[in-house]
Amino acid sequence: MNRRSFLVGSVLFAGGAALAGCTSDPLNKNAGAASGAKVTLQQWYHAYGESGTQQAVQRYAQEFTKANPDIAINVSWIAGDYETKLNSAMLTAQAPDLFELGDFRYQNVKNGLLAPLDDIVDPVKGDFSQAALDTVTVDGKIYGVKMIDDVMMLYYRKSALQAAGVQPPQTFAELLEATRKLNTGKQKGLYVGTDGVGEAATLLLWSSGGDFFDSSGKKVAFASPEAIAAIGGLKQLHDTGGLLQGYPTDWSDPGAFANGATAMQWGGLWSLPDIKKALGDDFGVVAWPKFGDAGKQVARVGGWYQLANAKSPNVAAVKKFIDWLWIKNADLQKDWCVKYGFHIPARKEVAAQTTEFSSCPAKDAVTISQQNGKSYSGLWNKASATLFLQAATKIANGQADPAAELGDAAKKAQAEVDKQLA
Repeated sequence: MNRRSFLVGSVLFAGGAALAGCTSDPLNKNAGAASGAKVTLQQWYHAYGESGTQQAVQRYAQEFTKANPDIAINVSWIAGDYETKLNSAMLTAQAPDLFELGDFRYQNVKNGLLAPLDDIVDPVKGDFSQAALDTVTVDGKIYGVKMIDDVMMLYYRKSALQAAGVQPPQTFAELLEATRKLNTGKQKGLYVGTDGVGEAATLLLWSSGGDFFDSSGKKVAFASPEAIAAIGGLKQLHDTGGLLQGYPTDWSDPGAFANGATAMQWGGLWSLPDIKKALGDDFGVVAWPKFGDAGKQVARVGGWYQLANAKSPNVAAVKKFIDWLWIKNADLQKDWCVKYGFHIPARKEVAAQTTEFSSCPAKDAVTISQQNGKSYSGLWNKASATLFLQAATKIANGQADPAAELGDAAKKAQAEVDKQLA
């Protein structure tokens, strides 16, 4: 998502009245006491760049307090390096009671910082996709409630594919053929990122039926024979001559696709409204094609989770608020997802009620997210991801033997994982 920086600020909602607070006095005890609230919860959000989001979360807090006068909510809107500030705060008495996080960290569970939320998720567990649950599940317990699903998928230009006589690719072999045939010189066939790799190595791994970890969830597995063969497909993509590289904007921006520099592009759901403005109905979306006979079509699903501080003195009140906002209140979930940006409500039932996703290709995006979505493990951290990407880049450019390069990267990544598990 595109985001702009906002000034750090907080607003306390007590007894239905919005009272301006300041981050130097996050509890604002006098205002909470005046309202009759017995508990004041501190809630953190990162500073979204989508206009109206800050006012929306303040309104949600106010509506909750109207329904629950004994619980006041102090919303802090955190600009800058949100995760660094959050990590620092979690070690102090000023830690928020509940907060959102995009990249779930296993380390937070290990360090006893997160409260399990199974009691509020279990009644509707089947209403979340497996991808939404996998990331925040540690040793069988669920530590987060998904707020929004941001699916990443393959955009294709209908008219370009029709002119080239190709169908939206369903297999990797078809993707290679389409990338080659759609290369007209002025327009390349496929864009996966300015470096020619982007998330393609991850997608090839997943689409072969493989993953970063084995079934134990703790042993690195991206150097198996099947994974080596799949990730080696990067070199095949480059050899088609139809891969766009070096474009000024990366895959997360729709510019290359909307401007006609490529006929297909890996991109995020957040780009769909801008692409529709530029191309009208001349585009569609599909999951990343499957690799090999044992493979499957896949899409990566990101987004944000609501988490609870295990050390909060008011965990019961925190869970009550999370349950009210992200489990029971469908109208506010829809409001959060589509009124200020374009995101899929994480609960399938709520997504089905959201009219903005009732027609294609937005409807197809929901299906892709729920049926083909995969997400990263909480153990997959930046250090491991960097090792994997470096190896994949060398393979894509023909600078390394896939087996040797991935084997070396897997050993180093395992060492990083073992540090977290130690």
